[in-house]
Amino acid sequence: MKILHLISGGDTGGAKTHVHTLLAGLTPLIQVKMVCFTEGPFTQEARALGIDTQVLPGRNFLRNLKKLERMVREEGFDIIHSHGARGNMMAAFLARRTGLPTVSTVHSDYRLDYLGRPLSRLSYGTINTLALRRLDYRIGVSDAMVDLLISRKFDPERLFAIYNGLDFTPRTPAMDRETYFRSVGLEADDSCVVAGIAARLNPVKDVATLIRGFALAHEEVPALRLLIAGDGEEMDNLKQLARELGVEKEVCFAGWISDTDSFYHALDINTLTSISETFPYALTEGARAGLPTVSSQVGGVAYLIDHGANGFLFSPGDHKALAGHLVTLARNPALRKTMGQRLYEKAKREFSIEATIQRQLEIYEAILRYEKQGRDRVVICGAYGRGNAGDDAILLAILTELRSIDPDLSCQVFSRSPMDTRRTYRVNAFYTFHFWKALYYFKHAKFFINGGGSLMQDVTSYRSLWFYLWTLAAAKRHGCPVIMYGCGIGPIRSPSNRRRAARVMNRYVDTITLRDPDSLKELEVLGVTEPHIALSADTTVGLPAAPDDVIDGILNSRGIPAHGKYIGFILRPWPGFEDRAKDIAAAADYAYERYGLTPVFFPIEPRLDVSAAHRVTGRMTAPYHLLTQAYTAGQTIGILSRMQVAVSMRLHGLIFAASQGVPLVGIVYDQKVSSFLSYIGQDLYDDLKQMTADKLKGLIDQAVTRGKDPALLADSVEKLRRMDQVNRQTLEEYVAQRPHTRQKGDAHP
Repeated sequence: MKILHLISGGDTGGAKTHVHTLLAGLTPLIQVKMVCFTEGPFTQEARALGIDTQVLPGRNFLRNLKKLERMVREEGFDIIHSHGARGNMMAAFLARRTGLPTVSTVHSDYRLDYLGRPLSRLSYGTINTLALRRLDYRIGVSDAMVDLLISRKFDPERLFAIYNGLDFTPRTPAMDRETYFRSVGLEADDSCVVAGIAARLNPVKDVATLIRGFALAHEEVPALRLLIAGDGEEMDNLKQLARELGVEKEVCFAGWISDTDSFYHALDINTLTSISETFPYALTEGARAGLPTVSSQVGGVAYLIDHGANGFLFSPGDHKALAGHLVTLARNPALRKTMGQRLYEKAKREFSIEATIQRQLEIYEAILRYEKQGRDRVVICGAYGRGNAGDDAILLAILTELRSIDPDLSCQVFSRSPMDTRRTYRVNAFYTFHFWKALYYFKHAKFFINGGGSLMQDVTSYRSLWFYLWTLAAAKRHGCPVIMYGCGIGPIRSPSNRRRAARVMNRYVDTITLRDPDSLKELEVLGVTEPHIALSADTTVGLPAAPDDVIDGILNSRGIPAHGKYIGFILRPWPGFEDRAKDIAAAADYAYERYGLTPVFFPIEPRLDVSAAHRVTGRMTAPYHLLTQAYTAGQTIGILSRMQVAVSMRLHGLIFAASQGVPLVGIVYDQKVSSFLSYIGQDLYDDLKQMTADKLKGLIDQAVTRGKDPALLADSVEKLRRMDQVNRQTLEEYVAQRPHTRQKGDAHP
């Protein structure tokens, strides 16, 4: 593998560090050559690191382009990898002449690269924007940068994420804390708590917010000090701000520093206040020093900082929230130590230079595979993009399974919110009712997945049933094999709908995997016999919980002790629910009074479920916690894993809890709830319309008893996971089939 890197050669800061560190690490493993267009410190440092570096000086674009073309043809490069406006422009032209695949690393938001420099923005910024669109692939320096590019309509399946890796070899600082403070002029003794930031002093870094937040925090904790390392055009303004706020003596401007090890090891708290970032080295350098971090929630920061677990996040510009977090950390040395250790462990595990180099190699290998053999396409349809955590968990489970079988598969997803689906799952998506696109993708797909959940029912709507039946028929008519995957069947109440559904499934569906025995019985009654039918499980049973420290952060940040005793309630509005709200409230009060279980209410579909929770909590006397926002599937599963009992109307609330071995109580508003519980051998449920407070209390009593013997639930969990293998085996068979068509480019209707 031979890679040509193109970069201007005048780069500084994070981009320079990333390129130097990455290429120095790649050089012993593959053939790498870097071409720059300016001689200077950047190129000199690169050569000192052993990077094969050549400079093509001068401003004659065409002459340099011809030299590069000759170099590419003579030296036999496989990929052109560019960085920055000048490198991207050259790569775009070079690709047309050589036919080589091109990839660009996007180190920062290209729309903000020339903030405050209108002429440069107009020239270099415009060139970079146009060039990025013409390249084949892009690498975002953080998942957040990839999300930003997706929001700007770059193809999500031609984007990759990488992180600024750092060498986590233990460092010994050149100066101890006291000596370092003296060297930069900070007046601080052992009683002081020192927060710090290392950043260019320009508007994007928004250090003014840090000074304002520090001034507020200092009023409550006089021992706080602030050390600012960096230089830039904002220096004088920031010093004036510190004087105006009365913290001139407590804020030290150290200027540009080279001894970052001594700087970070002298701090107690690391900070970042940027209004825009990708994934700054200041975070991982602070993490390497074991520092808890308070940061604005921008770019890829949230992928490292788990709020409340290993640091704190605040909205950009919110100096009051920043001040609160500084006060919390300043007053609690034990919390600083715990958070700092957690951050160090996560950063070392996920953001080391070794991980970055390995990721870059994987990206190169993927690009070469795509260019050589193309990619098989799969179309997936379901109730996605509507804000329902259960339905979206189904999509996540399908994509996870497909990618584990063949990571090079290309997916097109029906979604009510295509942009959200693209950003969340890194797949291409189109609006659910864009029929012409659907037909185009069916024609070019290897197979079609009608994905999970109760799509074959007419209780909520006749039209939704008709639509899903249309997709089955349309896909098959366009030569696309059809799978109904991990699904539930019914209830289908209308006689005409039952005849229509049976006719379509018999004629157009190849394989059906079912998540419960009642669905199998329903197909038998309908007379569906032509497809291959297998009993499986809901596709989401194999999804993992989010890491413990993430769940700790979610709970702690909302005032919920992470390791308390809880009973979880997941409710939804439904005809008859209003009449039973008082009974659920009485049972929640009972669980608290009898067993000391604090009720925690949280949603699967917030726009509906939160209002249902309010109807119950308004009738309660016991204390409770109410979570109101949407969580990822992993986070929801993790929260449920902390419950001693889970009471749920939502099927996926029960599935998620069952996968963690949590005792279940079902409130049945639909037969799918009782079918699932019976399928896994759990009998603690009651019909919503017949339920009373006493009945629900009795079910909770039994669930608490079962929770004392985990072995009683282990068989149910194992059965779920074993049956889920039927779904995977089905996908493996279809992935292994001869492709219908292969996609090599950005094919769109």
